[in-house]
Amino acid sequence: MLSMIFANDKNYLIGKDNGIPWDIPNDLGFFKAMTTGKTIIMGRKTFESFKKPLPNRHHVVLTRNRDFKAEGCDVFHHIDDVLAYIKQFEDQEVIVIGGAEIYVQFFPYADRLYITYIDHEFEGDTHLPKFDLSDWRLTSKEKGIKNAENPYDYYFLQYDRN
Repeated sequence: MLSMIFANDKNYLIGKDNGIPWDIPNDLGFFKAMTTGKTIIMGRKTFESFKKPLPNRHHVVLTRNRDFKAEGCDVFHHIDDVLAYIKQFEDQEVIVIGGAEIYVQFFPYADRLYITYIDHEFEGDTHLPKFDLSDWRLTSKEKGIKNAENPYDYYFLQYDRN
């Protein structure tokens, strides 16, 4: 199964300066819980924002940069090569974790979306396009805990393709 995970605000903002424009520890915990022990697919800039591979995950990096190499990662230069490679993990969930261009490329192949919707507007420089969700059904919606450490209204949503 191919899934995608991301958080966005009211305006489909997902990033600022190659980072996250908000601080919601519960969302980071959700990301960790959903991706630990799995294969994760990302673009080069997303990988570089981590400084090193995330623990207990198999990293697949898609980049146009033919010279890019990263210890502990499988690097590919075309989406078709990534799709062929992940066929070996058919019985496992593989999760696309960003960035924006990577989400757009993999959206037609995704079976599931994990979205943290933050009911707030932030400033940033990276937005997702509005995805057409007419072929998807909302299978889970949970309001996140709002407190001093997580100061915004946010929801964990799961969509599965029909």
